[in-house]
Amino acid sequence: MKNTFRGGVHPEEKKKLSRDVPLRLFDPKGEMVFPLSQHIGKPAKAIVKKGDPVLVGQLIAEADGFVSANIHSSCSGTVKAVEMRRVLTGQMADCIVIDNDGQFTGKESWAARDDGGTLSNNDILQRIQDAGIVGLGGAGFPTHVKLKPKDPDAIRWVIANGAECEPYLTCNDQLMRSKGPEIVEALELVLRLFPNAEGVICIENNKPEAIKEMKKAVGDRARMKVKSMITKYPQGGERSLIEAIAGANYPASQLPADVGCIVCNVGTLYAIQRAVLYREPLFSQVFTLTGEAVSQPGNYIVRDGTSFAELVEAAGGLKNGTNAMVGGGLKTDAKAVKALVGGPMMGIAIGSLDVPIQKQNNGLTVLDFDPVEEAEGLMTSCLHCGRCSTVCPMGLTPQLMAEAAELNNLERYEKKLYGLECIQCGSCSFCCPAKRPLTQTFKKAKGEIMAKRQREGGNK
Repeated sequence: MKNTFRGGVHPEEKKKLSRDVPLRLFDPKGEMVFPLSQHIGKPAKAIVKKGDPVLVGQLIAEADGFVSANIHSSCSGTVKAVEMRRVLTGQMADCIVIDNDGQFTGKESWAARDDGGTLSNNDILQRIQDAGIVGLGGAGFPTHVKLKPKDPDAIRWVIANGAECEPYLTCNDQLMRSKGPEIVEALELVLRLFPNAEGVICIENNKPEAIKEMKKAVGDRARMKVKSMITKYPQGGERSLIEAIAGANYPASQLPADVGCIVCNVGTLYAIQRAVLYREPLFSQVFTLTGEAVSQPGNYIVRDGTSFAELVEAAGGLKNGTNAMVGGGLKTDAKAVKALVGGPMMGIAIGSLDVPIQKQNNGLTVLDFDPVEEAEGLMTSCLHCGRCSTVCPMGLTPQLMAEAAELNNLERYEKKLYGLECIQCGSCSFCCPAKRPLTQTFKKAKGEIMAKRQREGGNK
């Protein structure tokens, strides 16, 4: 068992902006918008209609298939519409829109605690599924599916991902500092599903307070330990953790369970604890609002469906008085020039803050500069220095992959250079002295390959 992985980079952390700001609940006042697709897999199916009253925690859309997830209301009020709304990708999507009454009346109190010792493994899995829990590290994979591998006895490691390697983001750090016992309880519940597994809580060593609190919560439990990891990006990537803990590498066609691992974000584990022991569905999650352009960076518990714009406004807006929105985007004279859902390495750039926060979102970073624009101004031809290959955590050759993609030789990109193994972490782009848009090139190539597969599959 190691405390790091091959490759990786060391971007400036930028965590001081929010790392010591405690979590606090944010209750929005405006309408709430719930996209029916907030997870990997098939979108959920709405079970409410215009005019229906709803309560906090009420099921409003049910999973439509095995790889799908339930969606619950995070506010009380009345269903305003089930219609197409713009989401963070910039596309229009089916959404449930609720007029928030501001009372946040719960369907239940979730104060009574069940005795976890009386629950069977099937009970645990069913409560996780009913709660609509998905991976809260950003991927959004339905958790009940992840926890049902073909052979539970073959799982050797259950890895709790508390690395939080993305620059700027600090909500998981604060969650571990304040909810260590609850995270450990959840890990114990998950370990019951896998009798031959050991639980390892992985935290980068730039979070000493979180390490201390989690070690205190773990105590002398025999099947569980806290592992301090070297601070290096992308240490919190699923594959990076599996390489460090299990010493395993595997192709994109396989899952972590195929190499004996289950990986859960610490936020996901906290949601599991609430779901299994209190029957509380997932309708909120921890979230960091940060960046040099934010007046008051902080860590929040946000309700699903909250507008990014409303959260920013409640946190003092953007610097230089730029919290107003014009034409769906930031003011043209604003100091804030780029907003990313997530952090600067793997975050999604958005052109408007007037879109809803989804259950798998864990941060918004608003920058007073655009690193992509700056890189474009400095870009040159490839220098053939090989740095991109040195830092790639997957052991790929980004230089050759980019060449194949730019020539539209997608067969070579996929079959010879294993381009689909790319996890799009951005390490190659970060270290490239020629400022080549490598990650963007690979995203485009993968999209074209997957679109071709869909076309060919549809023609059969």
